Amino acid sequence: MPDLRDLDSLGARERQILDVLFRLGGAGVAEVRAQLASPPTYSAVRGMLGLLEQKGYVTHERDGLRYVYRPTLSPGKAKRHALKGVVATFFRGSPERAVSALLGLDEDTPIDLAKLRAMIEQSREDA
Repeated sequence: MPDLRDLDSLGARERQILDVLFRLGGAGVAEVRAQLASPPTYSAVRGMLGLLEQKGYVTHERDGLRYVYRPTLSPGKAKRHALKGVVATFFRGSPERAVSALLGLDEDTPIDLAKLRAMIEQSREDA
């Protein structure tokens, strides 16, 4: 299992590839490549998947003649890590400041306060 702190050192294309694998659950090189904007060559994607595997972020299994790559960490863990970084960097570590900023993001989209209250209550019960 990779150290989550190392996620911050991944390049943009490596992050895009991981994002594809999180969305698809698992995929071959061609499937990953098809999901990328301005995709690099097949060989380049295969090489990046190999590097991600060396770093511990990806594993593969054989499926007939192809390899299917899967992320080794859950999307939830990766999302929580990324969000903690954003909160620490832009909101001085304050979840309250982050939520306040989120609530003011899009005035055209109504905020479901009842749903937010239920999520807060669930979080209190889980703590």
